[in-house]
Amino acid sequence: PPAASEHLFHREDGVFVVDSPTLGPLRADVTLVDFYNDLRKVMKFIGRASVNSFATKRLMLLEARFKMYLLLNDDKEVLTQKLNPHRDFYNVRKVDTHIHHSASMHQKHLLRFIKKKLRVEGGRTVINRDGKELTLEGVFSSLKMTAYDLSLDMLDVHADNSMKHRFDRFNLKYNPCGSSRLREVFLKTDNYMKGEYLAQLTKELLKDFTENKYQMAEMRVSIYGRSKEEWSKLARWFHDHKIYCDNVRWVIQVPRLYHIHRSNVKDLDSFATFMENIFEPLLKVTKDPSSDLPLYLFLQQVVAFDSVDDESMSERKIWKDAPRAEEWTSGYNPPYSYYMYHMWANINVLNKFRRERGFRTYSFRPHSGEAGDLDHLAAAFLCVESICHGITMKRSPALQYLFYLEQIGLAMSPMSNNALFLRYDKNPFDVFFKRGLNVSLSTDDPLQFHFTKEPLIEEYGMAKQIWKYSTADLCEIARNSVLQSGFEDSVKAHWIGADYLQQGTHGNNIGRTNVPDIRVKFRHDTFMDERRVFRECASRYTRPPATATSPTMHAPPPPAAPLSPIA
Repeated sequence: PPAASEHLFHREDGVFVVDSPTLGPLRADVTLVDFYNDLRKVMKFIGRASVNSFATKRLMLLEARFKMYLLLNDDKEVLTQKLNPHRDFYNVRKVDTHIHHSASMHQKHLLRFIKKKLRVEGGRTVINRDGKELTLEGVFSSLKMTAYDLSLDMLDVHADNSMKHRFDRFNLKYNPCGSSRLREVFLKTDNYMKGEYLAQLTKELLKDFTENKYQMAEMRVSIYGRSKEEWSKLARWFHDHKIYCDNVRWVIQVPRLYHIHRSNVKDLDSFATFMENIFEPLLKVTKDPSSDLPLYLFLQQVVAFDSVDDESMSERKIWKDAPRAEEWTSGYNPPYSYYMYHMWANINVLNKFRRERGFRTYSFRPHSGEAGDLDHLAAAFLCVESICHGITMKRSPALQYLFYLEQIGLAMSPMSNNALFLRYDKNPFDVFFKRGLNVSLSTDDPLQFHFTKEPLIEEYGMAKQIWKYSTADLCEIARNSVLQSGFEDSVKAHWIGADYLQQGTHGNNIGRTNVPDIRVKFRHDTFMDERRVFRECASRYTRPPATATSPTMHAPPPPAAPLSPIA
């Protein structure tokens, strides 16, 4: 590993500051006060009737232009793809940009695995509950079940009608046969068996990804912030069980459960300590990789951070005068925006530190807009590279337009939304795609929502059938997924072309992506035209400098001007 550096770090208001010997203090680019000032401006902006009227017309025009393009060029796209040798939808690279590790297998896979272990290793001690050790057979005996009784219906992990708008019931579906004991035995990394069964399940999944070389995934694993030892335990699990696959990268999800940990963990005295538990181990291993070599190696597979939990839960909003993280000692859970800032700020500092050390940096790609209020999406707009879900954005034309102009990624999961919050035919994915937003398809939780060993193909197949997508449409969505993902530049260059970072047709290699150049040219030209229109419209409302003889006009400020560098 690289030698240790002379950097020092300390915590200020819940955000770390790194003291660099060469660059001086490395701080977050934006303070908490500035963040909430910007958030208020964004919320005021997207709430204006005139802004939403303008955005609606522009979005409808974008959608109409795409439909006109298809009418004129659909046959040309089909012919171009026919003349493209070897490449088709099945052998273009596609990344599942949003999938949770503990639910990444389909239900039949989990059932077969449980039955096999019960048959072959039934006498093995697998859990310690209340000071009593139980074998696998003992666990099933306590549930009054045998291997013969097990079926998919008895396993009961698949989504049903009872889950609509009930995130609590969705979480219970992670318990096979409704038993938290079985979840601990088979779906946890930190248990009596040190996560051996989940490691075996994971290796079977990774083998499938290796054999099907055109499907990739970015799996979510959890760090809860209860203690600083969580990182070492997780990294040791990866290291000891040799968990690695060229086609899979990992995203760290941090559940927004501070209020629960505050009441259950003695040493967790404030939100600042919660953030410290998450980020201090990363700063330590960045400073001295030899201090925790398994963690240093694991972080080379990590590409992003996620923030997850039920957005539909009520929360106490903050708009100004936000308390410092050290002062947040109550049992109340901070609002979504408070989590967003502190996660982003610490990732921002960590990236500066790791960039100086020559290590991999990380993006911030939280769950946002699955449910809840529009301020969640507004906060995400200020902080993130991409989000998961985003279906509530259908309620705000202004936010849609802002996400389009910034091309912030949306990893959408229509089959998941169909079970939890929104019927498939009402999902805005199709509208977003036609308007040119940066959308990709993802599976979320195959254990709950899918039936086969290729859940990502199920997502694409369902979208094709419901929304009548062509092969060019599917290949464009697949290309978007690669661009949104955190795979290395050299890997992306191999998958979609060496010049993929260039704009327009110069960045498209149809031999790799199977996306016709005329489609890429249309998207790029439309986007550049829209940015030009937006700049022209914004310039008309630029507030002139105040003079002694000419009072300042109360025209609305330009939409982009108030946003800080955090965007």
